[in-house]
Amino acid sequence: MAPIYDCSVDSELLTGMRLARAAIGRGELVVIPTDTVYGVAADAFSPAAVQRLLEAKGRGRQSPPPVLVPGIPTLAALADRVPDEVDALVKAFWPGGLTIVLPASPSLVWDLGETKGTVALRMPKDTIALELLSETGPLAVSSANLTGRPAARTAAEAEAMLGESISVYLDGGEAGSDYERVEGKDSSSTIVDATALAAGAGGLRILRHGVISLDQLREVVGDALEEPAASDAAP
Repeated sequence: MAPIYDCSVDSELLTGMRLARAAIGRGELVVIPTDTVYGVAADAFSPAAVQRLLEAKGRGRQSPPPVLVPGIPTLAALADRVPDEVDALVKAFWPGGLTIVLPASPSLVWDLGETKGTVALRMPKDTIALELLSETGPLAVSSANLTGRPAARTAAEAEAMLGESISVYLDGGEAGSDYERVEGKDSSSTIVDATALAAGAGGLRILRHGVISLDQLREVVGDALEEPAASDAAP
């Protein structure tokens, strides 16, 4: 059974973080808390690790994982173009529950799956996640669940679904406590597609409604936000 480390205990936090860093370095998978739900993390620059993540969740390459970043400056390094409206969203909601899809920088050497030249980016508002990201760099992170099952809000829920496919579980308590829980509402991050805006071919589109509401987004970008659609899960 893969170990679960209680990060509220200093000794377990230190051990868990050390082992999580080592596991990421070996191309293995780690479950981490975020401010929305728990996520399965892998080295974004290791195709084998990303493939392992997809297999653990029962997903194919047509569902590439988002990438979590340790800070706002990383956005410019990973995205090819960042429109002013995206800058405004990042300033308003990062760190936090907003994932933004942008054209990926063509200089990146990675394979996240069938991304069609895009990357979904988020800076989470969670101390444990940000500490790990600051030491490992960007991580491919998808919600900690089997495809078709609800995203885990605790490390124990994640372990029950993912089991031995994960090398280390970091337990940061219940995820999502910073956001109001609404019955029937997705507790994952809100996903906004900015690729058309970056290409000068349209506006921003909501791909998934999550913890950041439509009204909150409109307060920042106004009419640049088009009518929403629906999409897959991200942590």
